[in-house]
Amino acid sequence: MNNVYVEPVVFFVIGIITGSFLHLCAYRLPRRKSILFPSSHCPHCTTRIKAVDLVPLLSYIWLQGKCRFCGARISISHPLIELLTGLLFMIAYLRFGLSTMLIKALLLISLLMIIAMIDLKHYVIPNKLTALVLLLGLAFVLFTGEPTILSALTGFGAAFLFLLFLALVSRGGMGGGDIKLAAVIGLCLGWPDGITAVLLGCLLAGLVGLLLLLLRVKNRKDAIPLGPFLAAGALIMFYGGAGISSWYLENILLY
Repeated sequence: MNNVYVEPVVFFVIGIITGSFLHLCAYRLPRRKSILFPSSHCPHCTTRIKAVDLVPLLSYIWLQGKCRFCGARISISHPLIELLTGLLFMIAYLRFGLSTMLIKALLLISLLMIIAMIDLKHYVIPNKLTALVLLLGLAFVLFTGEPTILSALTGFGAAFLFLLFLALVSRGGMGGGDIKLAAVIGLCLGWPDGITAVLLGCLLAGLVGLLLLLLRVKNRKDAIPLGPFLAAGALIMFYGGAGISSWYLENILLY
């Protein structure tokens, strides 16, 4: 088979395997459990899961979404996260090829996926994970020059000040974790992609929040976690930032 088709499939497979591990991390980290020990087990009957039942995507389909031992339902989030991570890994390879930017993309995807899952479930963004994103951004600034130091610092400051302003205006409508995540996203992507990613994340959150209100799934007093939307905005900008930022600057800020 031609490498044009083989390599994207390889990265998709790596992605779904990674997605399975990321889901485990998102489940265990907020509960202060080791991500290595004990081995995977059913959260309902605590029976150790055999290797044959840990094949990403396929095991869920084979078991019809149920534990082999107790019959308890397996959350649909398992295959969805695996599939999403696989697609994001494959798209990253198609976008960047075998390069340092691909490494940055895969690491950023992994960290943001864990953050998004934890915030969606627990309404909190762990400082340690935000710090890892910060270290990732600093490492690439220092060792690859992408983005430049000035661009990274400008992106960091702009994203931080913007979300801090929103937090003050909303009077507690968002937490410190959101502000810190926005700031490190700004650093990782630089100026103007970083602030555009944060603006895009806030826009997505607003649209989804409005939809949930219209469908009466949420009411006005219910909180909506911002982390997943900031993560989505960051990944969208990372994949196609230049064109989106240019359009935004030309049609919105300079209108």
